[in-house]
Amino acid sequence: MKQPRPRVAPYLTVSPAAAAIAFYTGAFDAKQRALMPSVDGLRIAHCELLINGGSVMLADVFPEFGQTRVPMPGEHATVSVSLEYDKSQEVDDICARASKLGGKIETAPTNSFWGTRYASLRDPFGHRWILNAPLES
Repeated sequence: MKQPRPRVAPYLTVSPAAAAIAFYTGAFDAKQRALMPSVDGLRIAHCELLINGGSVMLADVFPEFGQTRVPMPGEHATVSVSLEYDKSQEVDDICARASKLGGKIETAPTNSFWGTRYASLRDPFGHRWILNAPLES
């Protein structure tokens, strides 16, 4: 049976989408669930990735069809994608991989005062990701 679509899933506008898919696959171990190329053959009209048990959808920017744009360099984030992991080491490992692939670590992995292993990063396309995992004793 096909897995149902999630009730809530972030949908990112990113360019080039093919490069973002490669980054998310390498950094977050994303698995591609769906891919639709655009009719122009140059852009991706839709992609769904499974990341850490949830879905993230994305597409290239299509200014001819609506009011979306990619994040601007140096701009403050208005939305973050939060990922919860089971083990603290996963946060550290993901940050290391993301950094090697061009992600910018905003908050290096640290033990937070609220009781998690926490980190935040910007992917090379301007989107902000928050990582949390329980502290291990």
